[in-house]
Amino acid sequence: MSNEEKRTVKMKMDGIEVEAQSDQTLLDVARKLRIDIPTLCYYPFIESYGVCRMCTVEMRRKSRAKFVTACNHPAMDGVEVFTDSDAVKAHRKMLIELMLARHSRVPIIRELARKYGVDSTRFEELPSEECILCGLCVRMCSDIVGANALTFAERGADRYVTTTFDDEESSTCILCGACAWVCQTGHIRVEDMTSRALTHSEISLGPPHAVSIPFMQAVPNKAIIDRESCIHFKTGGCQICVQACEREAIDHEMPETVQEFEVGNVIVATGFKLYDPKSVHRYGYGKLDNVITGLEMEKMLNANSPTGGNIKKADGVEPESIAIIHCVGSRDYNYQDYCSRVCCMYSLKFAHLVRDRAPDADIYEFYIDMRSFGKGYEKFYERIMSEDVKMIRGKVAEVTEVPEYPGEEGKLIVVAEDTLLGMTRRIPVDLVVLSSGLSAADGSERVAQLFNISRDKDGFFIEQHPKLAPVSTTTDGVFIAGTCQGPKDIPDSVAQGSAAASKVLSLICAGKVEVTAMTAFITKEWCSGCRVCNELCPYTAITYHEDGNYSEINEALCKGCGTCVAACPSAAITARNFTDDKIYAEIEGVLA
Repeated sequence: MSNEEKRTVKMKMDGIEVEAQSDQTLLDVARKLRIDIPTLCYYPFIESYGVCRMCTVEMRRKSRAKFVTACNHPAMDGVEVFTDSDAVKAHRKMLIELMLARHSRVPIIRELARKYGVDSTRFEELPSEECILCGLCVRMCSDIVGANALTFAERGADRYVTTTFDDEESSTCILCGACAWVCQTGHIRVEDMTSRALTHSEISLGPPHAVSIPFMQAVPNKAIIDRESCIHFKTGGCQICVQACEREAIDHEMPETVQEFEVGNVIVATGFKLYDPKSVHRYGYGKLDNVITGLEMEKMLNANSPTGGNIKKADGVEPESIAIIHCVGSRDYNYQDYCSRVCCMYSLKFAHLVRDRAPDADIYEFYIDMRSFGKGYEKFYERIMSEDVKMIRGKVAEVTEVPEYPGEEGKLIVVAEDTLLGMTRRIPVDLVVLSSGLSAADGSERVAQLFNISRDKDGFFIEQHPKLAPVSTTTDGVFIAGTCQGPKDIPDSVAQGSAAASKVLSLICAGKVEVTAMTAFITKEWCSGCRVCNELCPYTAITYHEDGNYSEINEALCKGCGTCVAACPSAAITARNFTDDKIYAEIEGVLA
């Protein structure tokens, strides 16, 4: 209905005078007034046919009265609607009795029967079926999704919902799950046909929806559409989000663009990469089903995960014992010799969460040294100790599934030294969590070349000075923050990010840029245009002019390192305050 055809109507509903738009249904008006009208076949974005008849109400105009379905009857001027009259109640009770005769075990039907006081049905009871033939799944698949993978078969009492051509495996189904989403009885479920258990690596950390905000602290805090999950990009249908968005902010046809910005400062915060424990072969990650990484454990503990935040083994059973191994890939000269700083604390966090989700589970923490250095960290460590977590100091030699003693069958055996007891121990567990260390992010070498900043032997960016300039780099206007500079936890990353932002603001507010007095300059008349200095300058501060066949130094970029001065074959480059005469004078003063 166009805006011109819409008009405001006045009506009464259960004695309440209300104004509504002529394109609204009686169900919309009832929900606006918070009046509950039961329905089994309604979905906001699907045109209602009133199949279930459960939403029937009594509508009166003057001396005339009739029953209408509230989900598809429009609001009308001058009518009075009764949603809970004796006649309406009798009608709904009759429908519930009919439903109980065929769907007695469906929870939503049993709840309606309890609400309206229907204890039994007078009709012949048939074998209970979950599907109530509301048709929401079929219409969702055809009208909204556009996949046309579901349809009705047969007629009358033999009618049922099935796939197109009644195939067991539908080639048109896109596995979007929209049919299961609208099914009110739970008859439709999305399951693996081979009953394959969901592996830990398949669990997603983010919201399992096509439209979502990436994470709670996202900047800008805007929703995005995942093209791989969005139905519209698969079938060209759906676009329910477009109908629901009051701001009209969604455009599926918006092309991807690359934008360029001219800036005066850059903060490099490229983060880290979690160490891949597959290279530590003795722990069996990737080979043993119940050996998982800390990130996979974090995903499983997420309330939005397929496990609902519960801890499960690969077969879906809750583990009775869990081993958490610290420093995987860190503090080891065979892999990474530095401490990742976060492994100890997030391992302790896992132990705390496991104790909450699986109170009876045995929890083992294998650590080299406990490094709880931050504020409140030692208190948290003491709290974990009081939660009956077994702490074993020593490196884990291997994780195996080969039993040697009774009680090890069907378990993962963690073989580790215990330096406090001075012995090697074998601990049988159901689940092993590898607390991986932090590595430099992929692509950090290219970023370093792009911004002309240095990296250490481990691939992290090097600051200008570890104490006096911890967020600055040797390139003016380029700052670093977070784990791209080295492993650190969230508070330290936030503090460093704030410091880098303050540095940028100080430069912007100053309005001027200070340059070092120790720069080099080129005597134009002596320059031969050989371009040796252009290739050697580490700060790209030298520009070659083809029209005059000479090079020129940008003193704002020059750091006075002297590389070009030493390399110039024509002696055309001079370092300020470091001329030959001044150096000779200094030598004479020393020798005098």
